[in-house]
Amino acid sequence: MPEDHIQHSLAAGAPRPDIADLPRLVAPAPDPATIDWPDTATVTHVAHWTDRLFSFRTTRPRSLRFRSGEFVMIGLMGDPDPQSGKRRPLLRAYSIASPAWDDELEFYSIKVQDGPLTSRLQHIRPGDEIILKPKPVGTLVHDALLPGKRLWFFATGTGIAPYASLIREPQTYADYDRIILTHTCREVAELEYGRRLVEDLRRDEVLAELMGEGFADKLVYYPTTTREESGRMGRITTLLEDGTVFGDLGIEGGLSPDTDRAMVCGSLPFNVDMKAILEGHGLREGANSEPAEYVVEKAFVG
Repeated sequence: MPEDHIQHSLAAGAPRPDIADLPRLVAPAPDPATIDWPDTATVTHVAHWTDRLFSFRTTRPRSLRFRSGEFVMIGLMGDPDPQSGKRRPLLRAYSIASPAWDDELEFYSIKVQDGPLTSRLQHIRPGDEIILKPKPVGTLVHDALLPGKRLWFFATGTGIAPYASLIREPQTYADYDRIILTHTCREVAELEYGRRLVEDLRRDEVLAELMGEGFADKLVYYPTTTREESGRMGRITTLLEDGTVFGDLGIEGGLSPDTDRAMVCGSLPFNVDMKAILEGHGLREGANSEPAEYVVEKAFVG
């Protein structure tokens, strides 16, 4: 019975229709094709660097578009809920370690034995599938920095991941005369991912063709350890404060807002210390909406 007819009949004093006679409004069952399920990606390669660190590569969903340096949410399906039996995805923010032009995705991760996600993620093998939400975000992007001459990448631990993307990004070498990648870890073995990355980049013929011969000459790799004896010891924050870094690299006068730009990715205490150092040299924190001289990845917690 049409709604306007019901209203008209009631207004005319006609008997009130029985509720069973009224049209039933039932929401249609959702079409599975229209539900916003997270995308999946298939693991293509896994490398275990230490008993605490591993990296892996996956296929790249066709829907995923990102800027080098951004992160996405990835994970696995969790165990069934004891009450409802439903399974929910376990998702965490991971920087994409591969550049925006790569056909595959790369990620670099810690292993937390009792961690809800990484306790399981560390056991993935080629052919397994992970969940990926194709909505990249992040502040470690070129758009968040004003033009400069020298770009610093400051990282601790797995904080090197976004820079693994950015040092393979052509815009990095087009925009800057010198790129300095600093990486601080406790032990020498924890530096191996970054060391291998830089070594492979310098002899990669595809990258040379893409970016131009000699592009890697602009890149300086500056690793340090804080616990195990190595060629260069000390926290990067200490080495900046006492001037060691500048002496090693032949930089006079330290950092300058006129020439230097910086990105920071590490633990929360490290980020706080780095912000104080950079601002002490006159650099201002930027963002996608308001570019400045340095940026910090606030989503990184490892």
